Amino acid sequence: MGEKRERVVVCGANSYEQKYYFNPDFSKIPQSLQDELRIISVLFTQEVGGVFTIVFDEEGELVFETDADEFDITYDEVSSGLLISEIRRNRAELLESLQLYYKVFICGEDINDLIGEDGV
Repeated sequence: MGEKRERVVVCGANSYEQKYYFNPDFSKIPQSLQDELRIISVLFTQEVGGVFTIVFDEEGELVFETDADEFDITYDEVSSGLLISEIRRNRAELLESLQLYYKVFICGEDINDLIGEDGV
């Protein structure tokens, strides 16, 4: 635990270019999870604007990043924070599954160690 890793983008949406990106390293997660991530990302940018990215940071933690062009007056920073809190609350199970997938299949951690950590 605690070892430094590379920052890994899972997926993201860009309201300026009307584009969605999904990292092919995560293509083996169930299609329903992939669909949920796409819905979360695209709806976020439709509601708030800017660019929204789901990332595993250097510590291996799942992070939501949002950014906007400097002169974008339509970007709603307050709604951004509220929506991220709502996603974390309403999609906790999905996010935990994604975190487990990342640790086991991308980072190569032992699933037995991870299950013991969470007391599952």
